[in-house]
Amino acid sequence: MPKILFLCTGNSCRSQMAEGWARQLKADTIDAYSAGIETHGLNPNAVKVMAEAGVDITDQKSQHVDDLKHVQFDYVVTVCDNAAESCPVFPGDARVIHCPFDDPPRLARESETEEEGIAHYRRVRDEIRDFVASLPGALENANHG
Repeated sequence: MPKILFLCTGNSCRSQMAEGWARQLKADTIDAYSAGIETHGLNPNAVKVMAEAGVDITDQKSQHVDDLKHVQFDYVVTVCDNAAESCPVFPGDARVIHCPFDDPPRLARESETEEEGIAHYRRVRDEIRDFVASLPGALENANHG
């Protein structure tokens, strides 16, 4: 079973959603982890919209990528541009794949209403669900770097 790390800046939203979806949809085909190049804690709106979709991520924790350096990953999926630019080198044969998603917290801050803000979280949650549903096959055909 391939080990996949979802990496983003703060391991608070997008990478947490990806890990949650992977555990929900692909527990029998991939071993999912998430981390950040920093740790910002779980984003409460990410927790909320995942719960709306029936996925509980409250037991997941925001962790630094260095906390996982003992794990031999097959794939590292960067889900934001900052993580892609700052992605550390991983030992072994890990393929680094960049698959960016919009940043819901940033979009929500720019929104005029709370409902408009939470809609960004829901849209990105669903985009990440669709991506995770395509795993691991989509990674085998992806360009890496």
